[in-house]
Amino acid sequence: MLLAITFGIFIVGLITPIITMTKFVLLENTFSVLSGALGLLKEGQFFLFVVITGFSVLLPLLKMAVLYQLLSAKQQASAHLDRYLHWMHLFGKWSMLDVFVVAVLVVAVKLGAIASVEMRVGLYAFTAAVVLTMYITARVVSLTDNLPTDTQETTVR
Repeated sequence: MLLAITFGIFIVGLITPIITMTKFVLLENTFSVLSGALGLLKEGQFFLFVVITGFSVLLPLLKMAVLYQLLSAKQQASAHLDRYLHWMHLFGKWSMLDVFVVAVLVVAVKLGAIASVEMRVGLYAFTAAVVLTMYITARVVSLTDNLPTDTQETTVR
């Protein structure tokens, strides 16, 4: 259930505005994660588009999909449990929060002299989804660490 809530918050964080920039008091631009990524694509910034989309959209969705597989009742008894745990450890190393927060800070610092940057609700929703995903991942890993391994099961019998 918590994973479904996290997914919903993540979607809200992707589509709602994360920052509003006001330049020279007259011009105002509001960006969401998706609109910012699409803006990079339109401007021909393909590398930045791939990095932001990969780390802030695709990787978190893959991580949630693997978490769903781990949490499904059928999967807990499956032989694929170790493989999914391995994927979770790999995804954990590439947290979406690091790249995203650094990008927002760079924008805020670089534009501080010519524009004011206001953080919006999408940033908080996105951050909440990151934290919830990290919490769910930690809980799933700790619960699966407590499961008996094949060698323990054979020695008990």
